[in-house]
Amino acid sequence: MILHTLIDYDVLRLIWWLLLGVLLVGFAVTDGFDLGTGILLPFVGKTDVERRVVINAVGPVWEGNQVWLILGGGAIFAAWPQLYAVSFSGFYLAMFAILTALIVRPVAFKFRSKREDAGWRRAWDMALFFSGFVPALIFGVAMGNVLQGVPFRLDDSMQIFYEGSFFGLLNPFALLCGLVSVAMLVMHGAAWLQLKTQDAVADRARRFGGIAALATVVLYAVAGVLLWLYIDGYHISSAIDTTGPSNPLLKVAETQPGIWFANYQAHPWTIAAPAIGLLGALGAWIGLCKRRELFALLSSTLSIAGIVLSVGASMFPFILPSSLDPRASLTVWDSSSSHLTLFIMLVCTAIFMPLILMYTSWVYHVLWGKVDEQAIRDDSGHAY
Repeated sequence: MILHTLIDYDVLRLIWWLLLGVLLVGFAVTDGFDLGTGILLPFVGKTDVERRVVINAVGPVWEGNQVWLILGGGAIFAAWPQLYAVSFSGFYLAMFAILTALIVRPVAFKFRSKREDAGWRRAWDMALFFSGFVPALIFGVAMGNVLQGVPFRLDDSMQIFYEGSFFGLLNPFALLCGLVSVAMLVMHGAAWLQLKTQDAVADRARRFGGIAALATVVLYAVAGVLLWLYIDGYHISSAIDTTGPSNPLLKVAETQPGIWFANYQAHPWTIAAPAIGLLGALGAWIGLCKRRELFALLSSTLSIAGIVLSVGASMFPFILPSSLDPRASLTVWDSSSSHLTLFIMLVCTAIFMPLILMYTSWVYHVLWGKVDEQAIRDDSGHAY
């Protein structure tokens, strides 16, 4: 018996759909507080020393957090090649903007304190702000467009044709989702700063974070209502072959108003995802107001996980719907790599994922504790 046949093809597809969700949550949670901290930098740091405190709150860990972005991109490339092809070609300019921001961020970290000039440092502070704000906004805008359907089609040879434009992505619902993403990550960054800083910086982080937490609740709820009332969802109207070939054109798919909420009716336990998203944001607001540091960070983490997972729960089994030809929409069952490829990737993940988690946990344990403002003034052992 060939080893990979021990796990059925449909089970492997489902496992990799779940793992993709885990990787997206891992990136949003870990790199999310980096991005949120960058957005908050001009508002919580009023002096040069205070801004250095903010930067050093994430400076030692931000590079490690990028691992989740690399893992997510690699997983999409290997497990869902058609998803990778459509998203990275159709969203090319958006991806370019994100990558530019992510490239500017390490340069800003390294160069900011190389000169004493105030103008020099302000310029890099603004670079850190935009390198946090731009990815946070665009990631949310991308999710908003995915929920509405992306303008692509496939011909009989599986060649992809994307017929949208960059500015077409900036529609009202997608921008609303972008604001949800920004508010969510600002809330998370504020919870991190409350944990890692003291005095005035922590107080300002609590104030802005509390506002962001309430904004997350309101904006996420509004987006949910609009999705239910005005955004057409997608469903498969033909027979579903969960172990069939990776050919999206073999199915029949249609659009229907409010269908993105059908999974919550069919499987009530999935309501836990949006509920955790809302309750987590409220918990983060309470934790920030009551100065409960770990509670606020845990709550914001749960909120991010719930909000991200609610997108997957709503859309399953769709991964990337097509607004031009619903039949070409990519689903869990018809856009994956081969049975053998998914199995080999699963074995590698089972080996290396625990190592990454253990190493990451060890790093956070070693770097635990608050950033000391006096140590920043003395410049003793701080790189930023």
